[in-house]
Amino acid sequence: MLSAKKKQQLIKKSQIHEKDTGSSKVQAAILSARIDELAEHLKKHKKDNSSRRGLIKMVADRRAHLKYLERRSKTKARVR
Repeated sequence: MLSAKKKQQLIKKSQIHEKDTGSSKVQAAILSARIDELAEHLKKHKKDNSSRRGLIKMVADRRAHLKYLERRSKTKARVR
């Protein structure tokens, strides 16, 4: 499980402005850290199917956030 201290460090590294805690970039960073930890857990506990289901859901969520960020960066590039 992701500790509060580590989560705060991830937020500080990825945030866009001082009070940003929920943008897509921050959420993708937090999901990536959680996915890494859960993948390590599943290497040890191969039959933990409920955690595996959660991992698949997190991967889908992260993919959606990254897709949004990619679309957003393309539209900003066209505007300029």
